Amino acid sequence: MSRQQQTPTAAVSSTTSTTDLASLFECPVCFDYVLPPILQCQSGHLVCSTCRPKLTCCPTCRGALGNIRNLAMEKVASTVMFPCKYSSSGCAATLLHTEKSEHEETCEFRPYVCPCPGASCKWQGSLDQVMTHLMHTHKSITTLQGEDIVFLATDINLPGAVDWVMMQSCFGQHFMLVLEKQEKYDGHQQFFAIVQLIGSRKQAENFAYRLELNGHRRRLTWEATPRSIHEGVQSAILNSDCLVFDTSIAQLFADNGNLGINVTISMC
Repeated sequence: MSRQQQTPTAAVSSTTSTTDLASLFECPVCFDYVLPPILQCQSGHLVCSTCRPKLTCCPTCRGALGNIRNLAMEKVASTVMFPCKYSSSGCAATLLHTEKSEHEETCEFRPYVCPCPGASCKWQGSLDQVMTHLMHTHKSITTLQGEDIVFLATDINLPGAVDWVMMQSCFGQHFMLVLEKQEKYDGHQQFFAIVQLIGSRKQAENFAYRLELNGHRRRLTWEATPRSIHEGVQSAILNSDCLVFDTSIAQLFADNGNLGINVTISMC
């Protein structure tokens, strides 16, 4: 009986010990964790490397801040399991400091940002709030129902960088279709078309999409797995992991400056 009582007590003690150790690394300015390289003032107070360039004196003792490394604390930090920065949103992961940043970049509990292209909207929230945000803040976006629709981009000859966005609803999910025209190389404008799911990466793996330009006895097709809005589309565009065509190709399929893209969503 006594052995059964000791096991949970030991587990709680271990968890508490890890939490207590991690709390020693709390930055007094941003309250995030002070991770290697760890800098200290002359009295030994710590401050994280992100906050350090913004400070003229120690936030704890107001003493001078030099560039003194605390090698002992760095050594301790290499053994501590730190909670994910999104633990308050539900992530239960604890990680070594060397694994923390990579995990947080792809953590499913990381807030979702507005999936509309461009940087004008700074909204962030949970996945179940995304569609509400889009319907209230981005009312101009057209939504079409069905797994096979035509995405019509008007006035594709407009100068400069331009975005066209449309929503497609099917299979009980919402997909965002994005066409971007930008100058990726000097003097060379290109079009990038891609589909992203208003959902997680895991959910996106259940679908496939096909984009097709069709007309004038020509056909150009791209098939892929939708991106999750957690990933966004910019990395795919940067790596040309989407339907890519230049302005001369666009003119082959355009009709009076308008370009129709056939979009088909299917379940895997």
